[in-house]
Amino acid sequence: MANLRTTSAAILLVTLALAGPPARAEIKGDAIRIGVLTDMNGVFATAMGPGSVEAARMAAEEFGGKINGKPIEILQADHQNKPDLAASLARKWFSEGVQAIADGGSSGAALAVQELVRGNGKIFLVSGAGANQLTDEACAPTSVQWTQDAYSTATAVVSGIMQTSKEPWFFITGDYAFGHSIEATARARIGELGGKVAGSVKAQLGTPDYSSFLLQAQSSGAKILAINVAGDNATAIKQAEEFGLAAQGMKIVPMSFQNVDIAAVGLKATRGDLIVTSFFEDVSPAARKFSDAFYARRKAMPSQIQAGVYSAVRHYLQAIKDTDSDDSATVMAKMKVTPVSDAYTPKGHIREDQRMVHDLYLVQVKTPEESKGPWDFVKLVATIPPDQAFRPLDRSKCGLVGK
Repeated sequence: MANLRTTSAAILLVTLALAGPPARAEIKGDAIRIGVLTDMNGVFATAMGPGSVEAARMAAEEFGGKINGKPIEILQADHQNKPDLAASLARKWFSEGVQAIADGGSSGAALAVQELVRGNGKIFLVSGAGANQLTDEACAPTSVQWTQDAYSTATAVVSGIMQTSKEPWFFITGDYAFGHSIEATARARIGELGGKVAGSVKAQLGTPDYSSFLLQAQSSGAKILAINVAGDNATAIKQAEEFGLAAQGMKIVPMSFQNVDIAAVGLKATRGDLIVTSFFEDVSPAARKFSDAFYARRKAMPSQIQAGVYSAVRHYLQAIKDTDSDDSATVMAKMKVTPVSDAYTPKGHIREDQRMVHDLYLVQVKTPEESKGPWDFVKLVATIPPDQAFRPLDRSKCGLVGK
């Protein structure tokens, strides 16, 4: 028996010697290519667009523009908020060796790209799109929703407002995926807190005149007007100010608002508004350093979406460096076990539903007198931890949960 064991061990050693050392992970592409697919010239371009491209470049520069000898290339394309064009551009990129797509732009476009990566296993780092479906029933194993989403935004805004007011709401909602997600989530939370919705109306993206919608809100009996038209927020809020709705006792609540929107509307029209954001420049020294560097390039502070693009691309590149691989499954596995800690968030992580969870911040827009200068727009009201901010996993419809 002893001789049999010795012979078996010898055979195993010979087999291993002939087979050689185990295969080493490697970056197989001639370059690491990341495509920033977004709205470059339309209504979302200020919050995403060229600023998202710049943020991705800043992330690449932190690695010296290359990883293990392979250059990092940042590409860009404008999907014009058209889902079919987004899918076509993504398909072309993947055929040309792009390993990952960042931003994604509007929710309809992002959902179209996510369907594509579900089939080909490429990486999709979603920052612009906020539709709940991206990490719910439409989740995909190599796609991560990084920045905002309708559930966290709407739940936090409604909860904050209804701490002091139980008056009825009226919604002016963008007639697209993100707008629908925001209103549905907000209605559910309003109901949970004992509130009522007096009515709602749908607005097409790019609507120039909100007067008829504002008149409907005015006549509805509502005391809280939810402006839920991401991309057109500045237009709608300016016109609500012109209508004098706040002076008549109606509270104007922007459901999805960013620093770039405040810059467009001005502090006079937005002063006192409560806003939920995942990033602002004074949340930490690291955030301030990144924001100042971004400002030096763009002459504007980064939006939360642009800061999210930087964070997502940086985390992706770090995973490639750590694994010395550009294989999507290998890289995504590393991304999921590695905490996210950077200028965007000090303590994030990717959940099993592919939602990157992190702190959110309830901030209040300063008055013109409180502001100390350009881009000094908000003050912190409360930090919302991930377990309170994001949809609980036991409510998830994502097929990856529990697997």
